[in-house]
Parts: sequence; structure tokens; C-alpha cells
Amino acid sequence: MAALAGRERFPLTFAPPFSRSVPRLRSTPARLRAAVAAVVLLACCLATVIAVVSSGLSGDFQAIGQRDAPEVNAATGLYFSLNDMDAQVANVLLVGGGTALAADKRQDLAAYASDRATADADLQQAAVTASGSAAAQRELRMVLNGIGQYEALAADALLADQQAPGTAGQIGTAERNTVAGKASPAALDYYRQATDLMRTGILPTVSSLTGVNAAGLDAASNAGRSAALTGIVLTTVSGLLLLAVLLALQVYLAKRFRRIVNPALAVATLIAVGMTVTAVVRLDAEEGHLTVAKQDAFGSILALSQARAVSYDANADESRYLVDPGRAAQYQQAFLTESQQLAAVGNVGIFGYDAALAADIRAYQENNSNIVFGGYLGTEFRNITFPGERAAAVRALLAYQVYERDDRKLRALAAKNLAAAVAYDTGTAPGQSDWAFNRYSAALSSVVAINQDAFTSAVAAGQGNPLLDGVFPAAGAALLIVLALAGARPRLAEYKQTRVDEGQRADLQVSEMRWNGEDAEDTPRPGH
Repeated sequence: MAALAGRERFPLTFAPPFSRSVPRLRSTPARLRAAVAAVVLLACCLATVIAVVSSGLSGDFQAIGQRDAPEVNAATGLYFSLNDMDAQVANVLLVGGGTALAADKRQDLAAYASDRATADADLQQAAVTASGSAAAQRELRMVLNGIGQYEALAADALLADQQAPGTAGQIGTAERNTVAGKASPAALDYYRQATDLMRTGILPTVSSLTGVNAAGLDAASNAGRSAALTGIVLTTVSGLLLLAVLLALQVYLAKRFRRIVNPALAVATLIAVGMTVTAVVRLDAEEGHLTVAKQDAFGSILALSQARAVSYDANADESRYLVDPGRAAQYQQAFLTESQQLAAVGNVGIFGYDAALAADIRAYQENNSNIVFGGYLGTEFRNITFPGERAAAVRALLAYQVYERDDRKLRALAAKNLAAAVAYDTGTAPGQSDWAFNRYSAALSSVVAINQDAFTSAVAAGQGNPLLDGVFPAAGAALLIVLALAGARPRLAEYKQTRVDEGQRADLQVSEMRWNGEDAEDTPRPGH
């Protein structure tokens, strides 16, 4: 009963299975090992985040620079080439068979052939880059079908003009027709069909293709910026957790082993700080490169490229206005519509446009932040970013103003002398319409070149070095892990040696007790 009472007074207790399966962190070695394991895990996490995000951003930049931007450029280039093809056909019909403008006719035919070759190249480029987009491929098929029909109608128009009675192409005529601006009815009929197909069928489809490709570029840019911002957050969190564990480990070692600084862990901490800061700065720079490439540079490139294409359409409408009197009012209204697309100045007629544009330009010159006009040129002026871009954009705007003024001279001249108006329209000498247009077109191209250089530089800077993007975080994490192990290992060995010394002293004490005849079973052993 006494024994039973003793058992009741000191009941046996059993630890639950879960508590026996979880490693105890009450001993110093267990805590050190857990801290080192946490350092290893967090270092690997930090390196993985940096490598994955950097690799993804490099891929985004590569897609933007080698796929998305070329797709948009090919579509806008195709729009321009097709537009200019139609303009050159109108110019050929406009100059007729007169000897005075024979050089202009040869030049127009050469430009038509050049535009046709460029359009074919742009179509091939668009077909290659659009291989992964069903929507883009559908638009391309429609464009291809339309171009085939257009070229047949344009060829019929040119042939009908060449064979019309009284023109230079008619064999056996006694006298050549030298009246410019008087296309034959048959040629004019074919041209109307061709230009209507181009303006209402082909060009809207190409414009839609440009929109599809631009949407792809926007999606890639937005995905890249989102990935960069997410990477900054994940890198910061992983780095701070790693630093917290390293600092906590050093504080614990300082208190437990009375050592102020652990050199290996101090260096590991510096490496963790360096990895985190470098990665965050790099990712922030990547996000900045994406902004420069897409918003600052390519936003202007797209607007200016579309402005260039619309400008050539407007220039062609001048020729159409002269060559087709039956549709003169329609083409005059089309010119005004295109002028508003280039620089919107409010609800004015064609003969009030110059004054409204001049007022908006004066307002801008007085205060560069006061951009009243809209359209593609307004988009560019609201997005001026790079050195030299403002001066180049102002030159383009002023050249455009001169061209617009020359258009009014052209229309006034057409009402008095059609032949003189044709010569003025197609002439490239200083003071003539095409001279002013060519100066304006060249000024636009110079602004595009500034933004294209910035776009190329931003994409190149953003792509980085894929090898370094993978090696840098892996090497940093490996070195950090080695230093963490090197910093903890001596303390573990020291603790183990202390336990060994304590065991040896206990064994010596037991031996002495036995020598003195004492009961050694009553002496506790270290660790029990």
C-alpha cells in the first residue's frame, strides 16, 4: 500500500506523440541548427525570386523589342506604303501626257513601284511576326485579298489613261494632249474604284491590324511592369526576413557565447543587404526602362508614324481633288478631316483652319505647357521626353503649318488655272507644294528617329545579361550559405567540446567516489 501511495503521489506522465516528433529547440545546438536552416532556406528563396523575375523581365524586353514593336512598325509602314501607292496613281493621272510634267510622271511611277515593293516587304514582315496571333492573321488575309484587287484596278486605270485618245500613249495620234489634270473618263472610273477600295476596305483593315499589334505591345509592357513591381515586393520581403534571421542569430551568439562579432555572419549579412538592395535597384530600373520604351518612346513613335501615314493620305487628297472634279468637294472634306487628325484645332472649316492653327501655335510658343491643339501632333507634344525632341517637334509643327498654307494657295490657283495648279501641286522646287510637304515629312522623320533611338537604348538596357541574371543571385546565395555555416560551425563545435569536458569531469568524479567506497549510482551524470 505504501508503494501504491507513492505511485499515486508521483503519477507517471507521458508526452504526446506530436511533442516527441517535433525537434526540441530548448538546447543551444538545436537553436543554432534551426537558425542556420532558416538562413539557407531564405537565401535560396531570395536567389530564386531575383533569378525568376529578372529572367522574366529579360524575356518581356526581348518580346517587345523583337516581336511586338516590329509588328506595329510593319503595320504602320504598310499603311503608309499603301496610302502612298494610291497617291502616286493619282499623281500619274494628274500630270497626264504633257511633256512639261513628263519627269514628274516618271518619278511618280517609280515611287509607285517602290511603294509596292515596300508594301510587299511589310506584308512579309507582318506575316512572320503575326504567326502567333489568329486575329492578326485574319486581318492580313483580308489585306492581301484587297491589295490584289487594288493593284488590278490601278493597272487598269493607268493603262486606260495611257491608251486614251489624244494622249501620249495612243499610237497613231497626230497630236499629244498636253492638258494636265484631265484624265480620261475610263481611267477616272477605274481609279475611283481603286481608291474607294483602298480607303474604305484596305486601309481600315490595316489600321485595325495596327491596333491589334499595339494592344499586344501594351499587354507585354503592362505585364513586364507588373512583374517588376511584384518582384520588388517579393525581393524586399525575402531580403528583410533573411536579414532578420541573420541579425537574430548574431545577437543570440553574442549573448550565449559572449562574442561581440561573428565575422562570417557579419559578412553574410552584408552580402544579404547587397543582394537585396542591388536586386531592388535593378528591378526598379527595369520598370523605368519599360516606361521609357513603351510610354515615352514608342508612344511617340506610334503617334508620329500614324501622323506620317495620314499626312501622305492628305497630300494624295490634293491630287485627287485636282484630277477628279466630280468628287472635289468630297476630297476637300477628306483633306480637312485628315488635317484635324494631325492637329485638331476645333470646329472650323478648311479656310478657317490656318488661323485656328496659328493661334494654337502662338499659345504654345508663349507657354510650352499650354498645348491646345490635339491630334497625333498634339499627342507627341504632350509626350516630349528626350533631349532635342522638343526642338525637332517644333520644326515639324512649323513645317506642317507652311504645308497647310500652301494647300489654300493650291485651291485658289485651281479655280483660275488648272495646269498651273497641277504644276504647283507636284512641284518640288522651293515654294511649291511638294517641296513644303517633303520638308514637313523629313521633320517628322527626325522626331521619330529621336524616339526610336531612345526606344532601342531602353530595350537594350532592360534586356541585361541573362547569364549574370542567373549567376549573380545563385553565387550570392551560395556564398551566404557557406558563411552562415562557417559562422555557426565553431560555436557548435565549442558547445560539443564543453559537453565532452563536463562528461569527463563527471566520469572522474565517479571514479574518485568508487575509490573512496561511495555509491556511484547516486551521482547524476551530465545530460540526465
